[in-house]
Amino acid sequence: MSAISLAPRTPTSGSGLIRRLRDIEVLTRRNLVHIAREPLQLSDVTIQPVLFTMLFVYVFGAGVVLPHGGSYTAFAIAGLLALNLTTSSMGTAVGLSTDLNGGVIDRFRTLPMWRPAVLVGRSLADLLTAALCALIVALTGLAIGWRPEGSIGATLAGFGVFLLFSYAMSWGCACLGIVSKGPESAQGIGLVILFPLAFVSNALVPTEHMPAVLQTIADWNPVSAVTAAARELFHNPNPSAAIHDWPMQHPVATALLWSIALLAIFAPLAAHLYRRRTTD
Repeated sequence: MSAISLAPRTPTSGSGLIRRLRDIEVLTRRNLVHIAREPLQLSDVTIQPVLFTMLFVYVFGAGVVLPHGGSYTAFAIAGLLALNLTTSSMGTAVGLSTDLNGGVIDRFRTLPMWRPAVLVGRSLADLLTAALCALIVALTGLAIGWRPEGSIGATLAGFGVFLLFSYAMSWGCACLGIVSKGPESAQGIGLVILFPLAFVSNALVPTEHMPAVLQTIADWNPVSAVTAAARELFHNPNPSAAIHDWPMQHPVATALLWSIALLAIFAPLAAHLYRRRTTD
């Protein structure tokens, strides 16, 4: 266990909300300290984004022609942000499963702390790693010629849409980590769920030439909505704007609705599953 003080403490004066916020702060710092001690945990948000960007832009991008013209590099960066943030959210499932099966949660149960702080602390730490991932993708994109053509406010809003969606996805992955029997099964099931979600979308290729059924699935995929929303806010090529399905005509609203819905479903569900898993 890290050197961060997690010893039993006498409840201090002040509101219950303040004590809960302190518990969340301690658990968030605990997760960050673990990352600092083992930086390779961040390989999926530091090394992978650079590799994916180079691979898809310079290898696969050479064979992709956008329906309405435009640079594939400008088109791909929003998709690579979506791809990396979606797949890296699996780290929440693996980390939480490791804690649950490693005995540290039993130690937490003996402390006078707010139980859901474990989940919130994990989600906030993973949100910070998601922000680092987004920064690396953006810097790599800038280095190879990507430029957001929208205003500074719109560009920041585009990154905000990604981070909100990533935070919502982390709660879904938290549920997966709680119900899985171990980190390996959490990772395996996460790959089965997240990779189709990321790739059956408009993230890396336009959906216009997909088979009809697959195109419908892709156009209603939350990853497609988030990607199209970012392209619209970045003022980058967005072939999906020509598709008449509601999510592609209103991508920003759809992305926000998807994120809010995922949070509303998975955050309470994760708290319920965690309470049931840690109650004798």
